Amino acid sequence: MKASHFWLISLSTFALNLGSTVSLAQQSWPAKPIRLIVPFTSGAASDFLGRTLGQRLNEIYGQQVVVDNRPGAGGLIGSELTRDAPPDGHTITMIGQPHISNVLLREKKPYDPIADYASISLVAFTHNVIVLGQGVNAKTIPDLVNLARAQPGKLNYGSAGNGSSSHLAGALFAAKTNINVVHIPFRQSSDSRSALISGTIHFYVYPLPAILGAVRSGQIKALAVGSPKRAEALPDIPTAAEAGFAGYRSESWFGLIGPKKIPKVIIHKLNSDIEKTLQEEDIRKKFANQGATPLGGSALDFEKRQREEVIELSTLIKQSGMQLQ
Repeated sequence: MKASHFWLISLSTFALNLGSTVSLAQQSWPAKPIRLIVPFTSGAASDFLGRTLGQRLNEIYGQQVVVDNRPGAGGLIGSELTRDAPPDGHTITMIGQPHISNVLLREKKPYDPIADYASISLVAFTHNVIVLGQGVNAKTIPDLVNLARAQPGKLNYGSAGNGSSSHLAGALFAAKTNINVVHIPFRQSSDSRSALISGTIHFYVYPLPAILGAVRSGQIKALAVGSPKRAEALPDIPTAAEAGFAGYRSESWFGLIGPKKIPKVIIHKLNSDIEKTLQEEDIRKKFANQGATPLGGSALDFEKRQREEVIELSTLIKQSGMQLQ
């Protein structure tokens, strides 16, 4: 047999085997329930997005999508669990900026936020909303800033933990307004809401889905949203610019990742199904009603977004003087 014929046969066999492997992966996945890790507590924005998307994927795949809330260390625990999970496509995670900021804030890096993971899809962005604790006498951002400047170190702001998106947003607000306020991290969303209602926390910059119900019910007062446009879910709440501080902009993004070595065919399938799901009118309405906007895009687009975020958050952390506490 000529060498050229041998290589042609070998290449054909390889292509056939590769095609069979891809076909097998497509047919056998998902072979069991999918674990969807949410690095924050029930009621967080990532929890709402994960449960809404997970319910639809459950219907598509005929396999249960189990939301696994793993709060702690501002999302660090959930990211580390994802990195160490089997790369078979049955563990995915809803992340946001904390997945990146947790690395940037630490001298000893717990993981590489991009190289150690497989990007799957960007899911949504949410408005961030500045809310006030009971008894804080402010109607505009300048009112809040003046209160803080009159009492340096006396006012505080809450967050979902060191390195969380609410910590980033609150620290940016303090840096942009040049006020001296104390950061108080919380582990449970319910605890931070109770602290706002009781007045022990003076302000908090929440991703909108996490606090929308309390704002709508009148339990908590919203001062402004950090986006250039008003939130469809809270049309009466002004933007930061309309509330007197055009220099402040704060939004949160969320997306799905998995362990590094998930087969590309599974990533492609997940991405394609998520993209279609995010275009569905029912899903778009559910997101909008909770203050979120569907995004989507390719896995490579999402990876690029994260790389850009590393640069942006590095600047923000330096500018705001954020530190782990």
